[in-house]
Amino acid sequence: MHPEFGRPRITDELNENGYLINHKKVYRLMTEMDIQSVIRKKRKRHGHSPSITFPNRLKRNFKAAGPNQKMVTDITYVSVGEEFYYLSVIQDLFNNEIVSWELSKRNDLELVLNTVEKWTKKKDVAGAVLHSDQGFQYTSKLYSSRLEEYGIKGSHSRKGNCLDNACVESFFSHLKAEKLYINKCKSEEELEQALEDYIYHYNYKRRQKKLQKRAPIEYRHALTA
Repeated sequence: MHPEFGRPRITDELNENGYLINHKKVYRLMTEMDIQSVIRKKRKRHGHSPSITFPNRLKRNFKAAGPNQKMVTDITYVSVGEEFYYLSVIQDLFNNEIVSWELSKRNDLELVLNTVEKWTKKKDVAGAVLHSDQGFQYTSKLYSSRLEEYGIKGSHSRKGNCLDNACVESFFSHLKAEKLYINKCKSEEELEQALEDYIYHYNYKRRQKKLQKRAPIEYRHALTA
């Protein structure tokens, strides 16, 4: 285990290696054994607020009447050995389809903007709502201006409330449990291929109860034909 690992990363590392344990037990054991991350705590910047905060346009209403109306986006990290990568996705709430994704070694604004760019090249996005948490990328002025440029309505979760973006969190959970924890990638190329394979499977093959036991793209075709 690496000395910079804190409770979340120790929990993920144990789960990836077959030890099913939740973060509460990890915290208790770390406390009992006096284990702490060597990373120093960031200083609080009093008076700091995000550059741009959008209203919560979804308010946990995750149903959409048609495709490309309500979208959610988020970032998760995935590991290849000791290397960490960041996966950004955009998901359509009409049918849970992953319409855009991007992988990077950096969790930065460029990652988010590239994900949005890929989406806008494939779809008519004008008028769509794009919902996210209040991460620094999603509250930046450049992100806000880019959405405005494409006619996209920004939306933010309430601060510290992950349930406001539960659908995309559910996708990340399925991705890791059904693919990444089973098929251990040994290189960036293998990770890219694993993500491409799983997202294709998820969109075209993986049936979902809420979609009348259809896969996302099959459901979209059936309801928009």
